[in-house]
Amino acid sequence: MGIPLLEFFNVNYSYHTISCETQTLKDISFNLNKNEFISFVGPSGCGKTTLLNLTAGLLPLSSGAIRINGKPREESDVNIGYMLQKDHLLEWRTIYRNLTLGLEIQKKKDASHIEMMEDLLKTYGLWDFRNAYPRQLSGGMRQRAALIRTLALSPEILLLDEPFSALDYQTRLNVSNDIGSIIKEKGISTLLVTHDLAEAISMADKVIVLSKRPGTIKSIIPIEFGDNRRTPESARNAPEFNKYYNQIWEAIHDENEDFS
Repeated sequence: MGIPLLEFFNVNYSYHTISCETQTLKDISFNLNKNEFISFVGPSGCGKTTLLNLTAGLLPLSSGAIRINGKPREESDVNIGYMLQKDHLLEWRTIYRNLTLGLEIQKKKDASHIEMMEDLLKTYGLWDFRNAYPRQLSGGMRQRAALIRTLALSPEILLLDEPFSALDYQTRLNVSNDIGSIIKEKGISTLLVTHDLAEAISMADKVIVLSKRPGTIKSIIPIEFGDNRRTPESARNAPEFNKYYNQIWEAIHDENEDFS
């Protein structure tokens, strides 16, 4: 399979204040391969979002190492996209101009990137709303717009921090299905943080269960369904789904941890 795209080696992270030090992550080691989708689940406060921030280079390591394409994280030129819980669309810019914002900042507003962004708008049902403002879109449409804005930068690694948590249940199902399909089609290596076990299982190739703080890896569970063409929606209806759900539920709750 070659060198993993992303490698964590015994990563530790602690938050420091004037009065104390709080360890958030402890001895985290895992690999993310090219075209792989990994979901992280675990109790609140176990360091899931911290893990994404470390991957993105937004926080310094306390100890351990992160490598991307075999290079130390700080030496890597791999493009990383980060989609947060909130869409952070600018209300005074049209959808089209929101989606070009990242291209403008990174000086990538060239013909090839614009063409790809416009193709995504057409493919995923937002072309007719390109001149609308965010307040005129539904929650699901806003999340699709936020993903297209991220994908327009051609990331090799995509970080998703509970991107569907603000949506109602039905919209969440529809949008996770759309976004999961986009990611699979584009072959983007992805890390997802979520509290929704069904979401974690249906979208991922692998689920990593973290313990309560300081977060350690309790289980790494490969997810395999018989249909290689599965979508998040079809995965939820697959006969293997309940087996994985129960396995992950037991891994999270075997220490009576507060999963919230």
